[in-house]
Amino acid sequence: LAERPATDMDHVTRSQPLLFAVDHALGRLLLSRGVRPAALLGHSIGELASATLAGVFGLRDATGLVLDRVRRLAEAPPGGMLAVAASTAEVTPYLSGDVVVGAVNAPRQTVLAGPDGPLDKVDRTLREAGFTCRRVPSLSAFHSPVLEPACRGAAERFAAVDRSAPSVPVHSAYTAAPLTGSDIDDPAFWARQPVAPVLFWPALEGLLAPGAHRLVEVGPGQGLSQVARRHPAVRRGTSAVVSLLPARPGPPETDRSALEAAMARIETAGHPPDRRTA
Repeated sequence: LAERPATDMDHVTRSQPLLFAVDHALGRLLLSRGVRPAALLGHSIGELASATLAGVFGLRDATGLVLDRVRRLAEAPPGGMLAVAASTAEVTPYLSGDVVVGAVNAPRQTVLAGPDGPLDKVDRTLREAGFTCRRVPSLSAFHSPVLEPACRGAAERFAAVDRSAPSVPVHSAYTAAPLTGSDIDDPAFWARQPVAPVLFWPALEGLLAPGAHRLVEVGPGQGLSQVARRHPAVRRGTSAVVSLLPARPGPPETDRSALEAAMARIETAGHPPDRRTA
């Protein structure tokens, strides 16, 4: 909360706990208003928040798992992430020096991850080739093999906590399919998530394939909403997107106004709040 924090907010020990906390808190707020989701889908650590909201993990266990994860990742070599306006097929020939595809957010939005030096080199090469690139605010090479040594031993931590069947389907951004019993029971599945690529777009396609949905983003900003609005089902109007918070940070009053406007949209769409749970 300091004006000049001693530790950068993009550092793994700050960004990851805050992302989990905001995702879970907004999800609980939505549930407290009586909204009952048909399914949940998270991005990166948002998958752990989704699993917690669905009851796979208890909140106390989940927060312990998040802290264990960030303590491990804080010891990893420095690195970063790079968003490229291109398909995975287009960027693959330019990858080198431990730089890999870390996330597939949309057909032409690929995020690369790797050590700072090699990532900077790939960045320059892609720009020279005419691609539009932007560094992602991250001080870690999430979803790349750079983090693999730091994640060793994490499976034992996951194996030590209780896991339950989800109360609502959770679509995994690591398998692009709903979580199965085998996924939930496998500690290695959860432990490898900081290393494995995020397949958000394929997971979103799997979520929307059966029919229309109203997608509600329960996280900071509107990054995932902007991606979801590009999906054909949303563009043709059979599905819709609602963001609980504004696109950019602002005063608390702006957040509250955005939240109430979003709740009004959800209620108007035929999901009136259950006053008994409000």
